Amino acid sequence: MGGSPASSAVPPDASSRAEPIRTMIVDDHALFRRGLEMVLDEEGDIELVGQASDGTEAVEKAAESLPDVVLMDIRMPRSSGIEACRAMKEAAPSAKIVILTISDEEEDLFEAIRAGASGYLLKDIPLDEVADTVRAVYGGQSLINPSMAGKLLTEFATLAKREADTDPTQEVPAPRLTEREMQVLKLVARGMNNRDIAKELFISENTVKNHVRNILEKLQIHSRMEAVMVAVREKLIEFS
Repeated sequence: MGGSPASSAVPPDASSRAEPIRTMIVDDHALFRRGLEMVLDEEGDIELVGQASDGTEAVEKAAESLPDVVLMDIRMPRSSGIEACRAMKEAAPSAKIVILTISDEEEDLFEAIRAGASGYLLKDIPLDEVADTVRAVYGGQSLINPSMAGKLLTEFATLAKREADTDPTQEVPAPRLTEREMQVLKLVARGMNNRDIAKELFISENTVKNHVRNILEKLQIHSRMEAVMVAVREKLIEFS
């Protein structure tokens, strides 16, 4: 993959968590599912609670097992990973979804983030990094394959410019966030995790989690990645 996923630091107490991270694997290739299963079975703090071979089955099983983290492909029969991602937000709202795919298409990446995915990684990720990915996303981080991160920012920049060119006089109403929430949003947009944000702002990690939750609720978005999109729209990130 040419490097570890961005922001993949794992909390030091991850392996000592009282309850294991409930994880689901969704992929139409049985051998790939088996490979992930073998890797995750070695981790004491991760529990595999289900597998599915297509998006429709994934949503049904997620509603039953309520996983914490879902590792899901995009290209699948019956229902794609993007469609399943949207539906899963209703069936299992607390589930954090990581798209794990061979597709490096910008459109797939952009749609996955809009659908509420918390990560987008290519399948060339070393298998020994999958467990850390599960822990990182469960801990509130957003992960993008390094080779895709630049494409995402480019897409955001293009989107922001297109909106400005369409109607240069149109002003997008600023989200009704407190000053502290705006500070947290800027740091989230820079890819910082909760722990680093807490250090930067001299507040507790729990306080950061509360701010992030309030931001997502106020902006009616599902993930930290979507928060980056809002940050671009509100010109909290400048592109050269």
